[in-house]
Amino acid sequence: MEIHTASKGLRGEIQIPGDKSISHRSVMFGALAKGTTEISHFLQGADCLSTIGCFQEMGIEIENTKEKIIVHGKGLHGLTAPSRTLDVGNSGTTTRLISGILSGQAFASTLSGDASLNSRPMNRIMEPLKMMGADIQSKYLNGCAPLLINTQLPTGKRPALTGIHYHSQVASAQVKSALLLAGLYAEGTTTVTEPNLSRNHTELMLNEFGAQVTTSLNPDNSAVISISPCEELYGHAIVVPGDISSAAYFIAAGLLVPNSELLIQNVGINPTRAGILKVCEAMGANITYLNPHTGNGEPTSDLLIKTSSLHGTTIEGALISTLIDEIPMIAVMAAFAEGTTIIKDAAELKVKETDRIWTTTEGLKSLGADVTPTEDGMIIHGGNPIHGGVVNSYLDHRIAMAFAIAGLAAEGTTTILDSQCVDVSYPDFFQTLEKIQG
Repeated sequence: MEIHTASKGLRGEIQIPGDKSISHRSVMFGALAKGTTEISHFLQGADCLSTIGCFQEMGIEIENTKEKIIVHGKGLHGLTAPSRTLDVGNSGTTTRLISGILSGQAFASTLSGDASLNSRPMNRIMEPLKMMGADIQSKYLNGCAPLLINTQLPTGKRPALTGIHYHSQVASAQVKSALLLAGLYAEGTTTVTEPNLSRNHTELMLNEFGAQVTTSLNPDNSAVISISPCEELYGHAIVVPGDISSAAYFIAAGLLVPNSELLIQNVGINPTRAGILKVCEAMGANITYLNPHTGNGEPTSDLLIKTSSLHGTTIEGALISTLIDEIPMIAVMAAFAEGTTIIKDAAELKVKETDRIWTTTEGLKSLGADVTPTEDGMIIHGGNPIHGGVVNSYLDHRIAMAFAIAGLAAEGTTTILDSQCVDVSYPDFFQTLEKIQG
């Protein structure tokens, strides 16, 4: 895909696809609930469709219509044994969260995805799930998928899971969620303590479905999240807010491209996810919040974005877990900003679809930016002229989209290799780019 300088600025009103994290969870929890769950504004991206496919393989009827996803749930114990390997595609969220659910089932299952997914580390969920009594193994003993779950138990025997108190070394919503979901099937309370509160969509939505999840914050900002087993979950209607991670690209576009004004409608601004808005504020961005409201426990707002002169900042500590997926886009913003931006405490970037410290810095250097990778982030000296170039996405959707936005503000033409990978989370991304360029 070739991206040219947006010389006339960007204008218009856009609606962002539904939140990826919330879309995944709405299908999962709807499948485990009694009754029907109707999901509006669902993200029709490849990752979320992988989640749908997995639950259909386990006997859940899911209607995918233009207006809604309708999940006909069968209750906590209503899943049935799949007849083949569950294909998780490229979705780490599907893999890690569904592992917690499958650990409590009375049947064996195998999870496998594409080559990229099957190279990503899964020990971070396998180890604590085993502590709960789960039978979960890496097929090739390398800590990666394919994962074999309940394959060593007698047929029809439900695993005897026990609640634990797990102290997670990283603030990871996927680790936390896997354990909370296994906790639905465990004897006693399951508790996760994490260094700071990671995105809390699981906690909010499980409580909406009738579970008992509590959260408390300690004086040192660590978070303690607990779940008790429950008799049943109950389906209901869900309206998925716009994905802040997808909005991030157009927030950046509106800030970086001269003579721009964009209205991004109905964006989820959950504080555990919206760290990019704090970073934008720290960098001097002109963002106005309009029409704030709350639905299904999730706060949303329209965002009015205007071209701004940005300056460098430091991004670290507890803020990192609220914007980990947006760091490639933030790094691009920093390259166009005046002064130095330091990103640290972000070693989690190394275990995403790519090592995003490396792929982000490589892409920035190809466009003329002054950037130095570090063990847990990067240092970006803004102010260098940013020019077009060739950027390899390495099939990482967030790298492709971040550098497409860089191309709008750079001088000349920027080519994104393997740009089709954006379909994972934002199938209409390039069409939306064309729309706001008039």
